[in-house]
Amino acid sequence: MKNRIRRHSWMYFLVAIIALEFIIFGLANPKFLRPQLLFTGINDHLAIGIIAIFVTMVMITGGIDIQVPALVGLTSITIGVLWQDMGLNIWLASLIAFIFVGLCGALSGFFIAYCDVQPMVITLGGSFLYSGIALLISTLSATEAYQGISGLPDSFKILGKFKAFGLIPLQFFIFLALILFGSFLLNKTKYGRMVFLVGTNSEAAEYSGIKSRRIIMSTYVLSALSAAVAGMIMTSYLGTAKSDLGGDLTMDIITAVVLGGTLTTGGKGNIYSTALAAIVIAIMKFGMPLCFGINTQYLDIPVGLFLIIVVVGRSYFGRKDFSFTSLLGGKNP
Repeated sequence: MKNRIRRHSWMYFLVAIIALEFIIFGLANPKFLRPQLLFTGINDHLAIGIIAIFVTMVMITGGIDIQVPALVGLTSITIGVLWQDMGLNIWLASLIAFIFVGLCGALSGFFIAYCDVQPMVITLGGSFLYSGIALLISTLSATEAYQGISGLPDSFKILGKFKAFGLIPLQFFIFLALILFGSFLLNKTKYGRMVFLVGTNSEAAEYSGIKSRRIIMSTYVLSALSAAVAGMIMTSYLGTAKSDLGGDLTMDIITAVVLGGTLTTGGKGNIYSTALAAIVIAIMKFGMPLCFGINTQYLDIPVGLFLIIVVVGRSYFGRKDFSFTSLLGGKNP
């Protein structure tokens, strides 16, 4: 029992943070506790969690993926142009965009896995490359890029507008489904065990017969596909296809993964903790403007603080020579 509590202690900590957010924001403004308003507010930031689930797998292997926000915009504008200017069915356009973005993830994953280039370098370059491709695709449209492609079919808008019982958005159910799928894939399958082994020691994984390069590449494909799903949902929710959609999600996604307990050095991570961390960020970004009147352009400040505190805190408390006695000024036993 003690081992189980210790193993899930970080999850309990995140649940405690969410509870504290509810108390603080609820006391500051009772409107925060209205279910319909709360679900709507969190819904605005669910894309963070959807993508962070699979970026967790990338970081477990010891990599990082900062190109996913660019892939969100690439998905969106590809859907818009294929539907409006090429005359394709909106769902066929979505499928093509989904496959296209998955191939983009495979390309970046190939360079990282098979060419031994640093993931930060490749995905940073990928963020510029795919943003540029998205902007290039937008020039194929009769609509000006800054305006976005609107007037999407109602059948597609259901993806972002439908609410179960008039309260719970469809995106929330998609988020829950992806959490369950990601957790099953990571914790209940041979593939998930290989992801952890590659992140712990890729050379040992190779000697044990694991195709570590394939595993690494596959995590970038999954990450890209999650960005495609988020791009579809955001396009449907906003009713507009734009090339720069999701461009400001980078720090939120990485913070959700790190705050969720995934080690930046690889080998450790938990899908449920990542999802809880994403909810922490979503509630914060919804509650601060509503309850304290904080301008939305300053919301990156608390998210950035979260990231710094978690990374520094884990580095300090994870030291081998650390003990609570030394923290209080005494000597280690």
